[in-house]
Amino acid sequence: MSESIAKVPHDESLEHGLLGWVGTIDHKRIGILYLVTTLGFFLIGGVEALLIRIQLARPENNFLSPEVYNQIFTMHGTTMIFLVVMPALIGFANYFIPLMIGARDMAFPRLNAMSYWLLLFGGLLLHFSLVAGGAPSAGWFTYAPLSETPFSSTKGTDYWVLALLVMGVGSVASAINIIATVLTLRAPGLTIRRLPLFVWMVFVNSILIILAMPALNASIVMLLIDRQLDAHFFLPANGGSALIWQHFFWTFGHPEVYIMALPAFGMISEVIPVFSRKPIFGYEFVAASTVAISILSFGVWAHHMFAVGLGYQGNLFFAASSMLIAIPTGVKIFNWIATMWGGSIRFTTAMLFAMAFLVEFVIGGLSGVMFAVAPIDWALTDSYFVVAHFHYVLFGGTLFAMMAGTYYWFPKMSGRMLSEKWGRVQFLLLLVGFNMTFFVQHFLGMMGMPRRVFTYPDLPYWGALNMISTVGAFIMGAGMLVLVGNIVMSLLRGERAGDNPWNAWTLEWATTSPPPEHNFDRVPPVQGRRPLWDLANPDKADWKFKKVEGGDPSFGKNRTCMFSFLVSEAVFFIMLILSYLYFNSGKFGGPTASSSLDAFKTGIYTICLLASSFTIWLAEKYHHRKQFAAFRGWLVVTILLGVVFMAGQGAEYVGLFDRGITVSTNLFATSFFTLTGFHGLHVCVGLVALAILLGLAMARDGAKMIAPALGTIGLYWHFVDVVWIVVFSVVYLKILS
Repeated sequence: MSESIAKVPHDESLEHGLLGWVGTIDHKRIGILYLVTTLGFFLIGGVEALLIRIQLARPENNFLSPEVYNQIFTMHGTTMIFLVVMPALIGFANYFIPLMIGARDMAFPRLNAMSYWLLLFGGLLLHFSLVAGGAPSAGWFTYAPLSETPFSSTKGTDYWVLALLVMGVGSVASAINIIATVLTLRAPGLTIRRLPLFVWMVFVNSILIILAMPALNASIVMLLIDRQLDAHFFLPANGGSALIWQHFFWTFGHPEVYIMALPAFGMISEVIPVFSRKPIFGYEFVAASTVAISILSFGVWAHHMFAVGLGYQGNLFFAASSMLIAIPTGVKIFNWIATMWGGSIRFTTAMLFAMAFLVEFVIGGLSGVMFAVAPIDWALTDSYFVVAHFHYVLFGGTLFAMMAGTYYWFPKMSGRMLSEKWGRVQFLLLLVGFNMTFFVQHFLGMMGMPRRVFTYPDLPYWGALNMISTVGAFIMGAGMLVLVGNIVMSLLRGERAGDNPWNAWTLEWATTSPPPEHNFDRVPPVQGRRPLWDLANPDKADWKFKKVEGGDPSFGKNRTCMFSFLVSEAVFFIMLILSYLYFNSGKFGGPTASSSLDAFKTGIYTICLLASSFTIWLAEKYHHRKQFAAFRGWLVVTILLGVVFMAGQGAEYVGLFDRGITVSTNLFATSFFTLTGFHGLHVCVGLVALAILLGLAMARDGAKMIAPALGTIGLYWHFVDVVWIVVFSVVYLKILS
């Protein structure tokens, strides 16, 4: 097995009991914590869904008041997306990616633990709003200006923003960890071209997360500044733009659909071949289509906005891109069907859910393509047709796939089998209940029933179809209770699973069930895409790839982690810069960059910051030569130059404040203070890191020990300088104005 991962020390006294789970850094335990936590939030979100369906069961119902309905509606959507689907998929990835690539753990075990606790804290923070003045009530999409203080005066929206920021940081940290793990810790012979498709799709999905989540983070940071500091980003009455909120939110929101779908596709790509007893048909096409989906997902966001008046050219572009993204998705469907075709199919519960996934996801995909046609979108947008489409994609797609993955991998995680008898009962309840709930909503949408309303008039068929939908929701609820009961009973007295009950092919099945703390005593040799099948059938194995090393240590875990983080931060700053450019186009009154900023004076401080990139390079150079005195000297110079820059920025802020220019003055001030303030925050973080390095370097033999951290922090510092070059050019030199 590759020895590229260092052994993580642990305290034997923490191995057992509740404290062992709280303090764990074992990826398997953290994966289980993710899954148990998301199951708990799923039950909460399910109760919220049932309350919604009770309210809508008959016309003009008064079971819930309009305000309470809006709160439950918002909490349901937020909980299911950010606290159930996304983290459940991360939980599966946490548990199985190291096992599937032959590693001992994730690349950064403590970062992994932090990601989980951020999820839990964010979820608790969101639900704390229920007892802190009222839950958020503007929908999970939180459209402005509805989410602004004049229209949402309670603290619920602020808790929503803070909770999503906390969970967003955890999601980005998880994605960075997965990228570093896959790139650097693969077992010998496990090349990128041999990765299990679940690993491949989670890896691509992690890249998608670090590119998409910052768009959401930037949006909600601006919303929080509006609400807490009386700024004007999204308040049309003060010159802000509600339309910008939609653009920024859906820049995240549509890639988010695939963030929730790609790992589920990976699960299906593992389950179907095993229970068809055939290798996946067209591995290369499945892998390549995943990359295509991730790229195209950033070019389709505005099909959520056809009704806002984008113009003919805008509608045409986004209609074409929305149709185009259906092609790589369709490729996967055909690959999965072709894998089953002619196979020796075993109709286990996992396979039943996988096959149902194909049907339900295709229905959701076809209705999604309909929305790519702008005239159809105009007629059906904000109707219950959208609700049906969305749930067929996420519930009929992602959740059915996760059920398949649960029944497939539960024996490996627990050492016991889930009951196939009760699994089939759950499958039938979910299948019937799901289609009763959401299929009829297509007809309600075409009849004109709007979504996001707490009641509706007694029009022909509306009441009957809504009652069918409500009954179906309770049947689904019964199905999920069967799952919980099946898990509990199987853990207590389920049939022993053995190491490989399905006769599967990937590396996680080569160890015991459940795996030991160190995962493997010995990793089987990897010579192809089905290493366990190759071992069992040496005369038929595919040896066309020569044996090579898997993980590439040249990437370096630390540098890979930092580079991924900086890509994410670059997207965050791009969103802030775009907002500055939009709001400083000259159509707003009041102070402007030309009347308020001294480019010459700031240029002097800019030279100091840019010089610090050269001095930290010199520090790294002398450290590499083991000339530690010179290294410490140049490190001190770097810190001093950074402090001078921050002093200059602070003096500029004081001057603006003295002239009465604050973040709430006008849109120039709002966007200027936000952009430069976040850059200054990044400089301060870098200065703290450099100061810690200096403190370590001053200790005896400390300078010899900090080489990995020095290169990583140096990379961060260069990034901060590059960002300031762009900010200075845009804000002070106005090169794009």
